[in-house]
Amino acid sequence: MSWTTPDELRAQVNRLWERGELLGNLALESSSFPKRLVLKGPTSMEIAERFDEVREWSGSLRGMPHCRVEMREFRHRVFGANALPNEAWVDSFDEAVALIGKQRDAARFAALLSMTNAREPRLVPWLARKPLRALELAGIWERMLDVCAWIERHPRPNVYLRQIDIADVHTKFIESQRSVLAELFELILPGEAVDAERSGSSQFSLRYGFRDKPLRIRFRMLDASKALFQPGTTEQDITLDAVSFARLDPDVSRVFITENEVNFLAFPAVADSMVVFGAGYGFEMLAGASWLVERRVFYWGDIDTHGFAILDQLRGLLGHVESFLMDRETLMAFASLWDREEKQTVRDLPRLTQAERALYDDLRDNRLRANIRLEQERVGFGWVERALGRG
Repeated sequence: MSWTTPDELRAQVNRLWERGELLGNLALESSSFPKRLVLKGPTSMEIAERFDEVREWSGSLRGMPHCRVEMREFRHRVFGANALPNEAWVDSFDEAVALIGKQRDAARFAALLSMTNAREPRLVPWLARKPLRALELAGIWERMLDVCAWIERHPRPNVYLRQIDIADVHTKFIESQRSVLAELFELILPGEAVDAERSGSSQFSLRYGFRDKPLRIRFRMLDASKALFQPGTTEQDITLDAVSFARLDPDVSRVFITENEVNFLAFPAVADSMVVFGAGYGFEMLAGASWLVERRVFYWGDIDTHGFAILDQLRGLLGHVESFLMDRETLMAFASLWDREEKQTVRDLPRLTQAERALYDDLRDNRLRANIRLEQERVGFGWVERALGRG
């Protein structure tokens, strides 16, 4: 039967709820009521052939609470004068939420709306856009408003999140709600209090002027005579914050950057050199170390498409970086140790040298074998030592 049922009428209203239209319009003090629903009834032939079913269908609609059903009179040659449902209407917001059993949720949202209007009306548009998300946050919404009030009083506070002193609000609470708080902060903070260059939840603190955990750089001096603390050893594994590293300006001519921790720890002694433990896609920690421009810098990554993509990215910061053991000869020498790169990158990498680009093209186009990957730690140690000796 294709005739509209009471459940289908409720489903139409429920879709308005799930799209946020009912509560959104309430927040905006905008009304779409009375709301006409789609109603499909029987044809003249169906009335004649299935009259008992039609009468039962008509009765189910006419008995629906919270829905106004308008009837259409008709005269049939067999059954005489009758009336059937012709239009279905929901006349108000209250009738709509009652029809789908959402009165309690609607009351909770109305309370959130009243609280927000009283404390920070500039956040009402957010409630209108995301009313169902607001309902999910109903239990903590008052604390969310407390945080908003605090940041409004302390724009770009230059403190750690741990130092925010608000009753019943702790660091983990703010961290767990960063995505929503960011949306709210955008509505209440002036433009000068927001660092537009920072985005995403990982840069929440920097965007809104909180102090963030300092970037740290781990390195080893490979020349025992250049050891920072006790000359004569290369075993010192040192970690500095990025600011301190930028001021270091060590007495070496070569800097090696490697992505693998074991390779970093086992990197052989090399005169006048140091090795830095890299961080994959992300070299902002090195940005302040201007002395790197005056050193020969070598990057050693995996021989796969992502390894070359990281090399290309690093050259965006330090254009003079040279690759180390990321060549065709090394790849072919350890063919028996090739692994599989599960998800290749295929974009063009404009900062590669001609030889590097030729190898990268072979890898991304799978000309040698599908999804080749030679991890740097699979390169024999003797091969590494010979390459360093040639350098």
